[in-house]
Amino acid sequence: MLNRFMIYLKSLFARIMNDQLKQDLLKAVPFWIASFCTGIIAVVYAKLFALAEEWSAHVLHNLEWWLFIVAPICFVTAWWIVKRFAPAAKGSGIPQVMAAIELANPKNTDKISSLLSIRILVVKIISSMLMVVGGGVVGREGPTIQIAGTVFWKINQWLPASWPKISKRNSIMTGAAAGLAAAFNTPLGGIVFAVEELARTHMSSFKTALFTAVIIAGLTAQGIIGSYLYLGYPVVAPYAWWIFLVIMLVAAISGIAGAAMSKGILMGVRFTKKFVSNKQQVIYIIICAFILASFGYFMGELSVGSGKEIMEKTLFTDDKSLPWYLPIVRMLGSIFSFTTGAAGGVFAPSLGAGASIGAVFAGWFNLTPTESNLLILSAMVAFLTGLTRTPFTSAILVLEMTDRHSVIFQLMLAGMVANLIAKLIDRKSFYDHLKEGYLKDAQEIPPPPDFNKPVS
Repeated sequence: MLNRFMIYLKSLFARIMNDQLKQDLLKAVPFWIASFCTGIIAVVYAKLFALAEEWSAHVLHNLEWWLFIVAPICFVTAWWIVKRFAPAAKGSGIPQVMAAIELANPKNTDKISSLLSIRILVVKIISSMLMVVGGGVVGREGPTIQIAGTVFWKINQWLPASWPKISKRNSIMTGAAAGLAAAFNTPLGGIVFAVEELARTHMSSFKTALFTAVIIAGLTAQGIIGSYLYLGYPVVAPYAWWIFLVIMLVAAISGIAGAAMSKGILMGVRFTKKFVSNKQQVIYIIICAFILASFGYFMGELSVGSGKEIMEKTLFTDDKSLPWYLPIVRMLGSIFSFTTGAAGGVFAPSLGAGASIGAVFAGWFNLTPTESNLLILSAMVAFLTGLTRTPFTSAILVLEMTDRHSVIFQLMLAGMVANLIAKLIDRKSFYDHLKEGYLKDAQEIPPPPDFNKPVS
């Protein structure tokens, strides 16, 4: 009797486990597919973005005065495409994802498509590329996050009704993490970003999906373009003990600068909302384009573009000297580019601005090349932290971009100092401010008609 009971329990347990395994596998498949698609799209987008940067560099090197013609045309076209076809494609993309995560509940699910859609994905890529060709100070990392969130959201939507239910909120958060991992080749950065910026809670409910999505998206990108670092391997040793004091000083200044740039962009966004006609907006965009063209013409190619060239010059060449005004020019470039209403992110431009601050101070303190590299990396972390208020994400991103694990404590110190100082200027992050606007716009969208409700 006991043996029969044990056999029954064993078969029942096996059947339950098999059913559970089947459910887990079915829930995992959409994440795998979405991650694979994200990796491919991220690589294609990166290639197109690099091509756009090459076109912009060609104009700057060979036809400098043409920038005064190309920039206005590209800026206005980039804005018009967004305004005409997908208003939620403007800007970075991260605030849109954050707003979509908050709307991911049964009451507001229908509003998410105003923030994440295939049309937005396409417009995002085209508009940001036009901004780059025109010399805009924009990056592709924020847009990649919105693109990845769209991919995960759409695949979640396309699941048949019989499929095991998957949390829409977790799906979008996982997509955002996968997008950042694929854009920068920083899997740990993607995970920390999801927890620190998007979830801000424990991730126990979706940690498996998050890890697998980041891994698959990253491996897909690596499988196409090979293993790479976003920047490279800067030499950061040896250095003197007192460099920690300089790091703290520059981290505080970079944190203030990042928060100030955030304030500047937000003021610009509020200013442009006062325009009552498209004519006013176009005039403003043309003015911004001419300002950026002037930066490129009179101050050189380092004053425009994503900022990667600044990082590569200051970290991997013997000539680390930069003019004192370049950080200010880079910050103004981001403000004028972002407030046009076209697509483009601020991650890479923020890192470039931070690198320029670090290089300027390294020259003033007459630091050695290795000490300069350490200060530049710390300033990159601090500036991005001042903007986003995510010190751990910023430190991990720079760490993975350069594979400099030996200075993780210095990078985290810079991030923590910048985070504390930046809060004196504004308690909220740049993305939190913008997210509120997208949430308000989405809430104003009327609900779809209920055809099952009887007509009175």
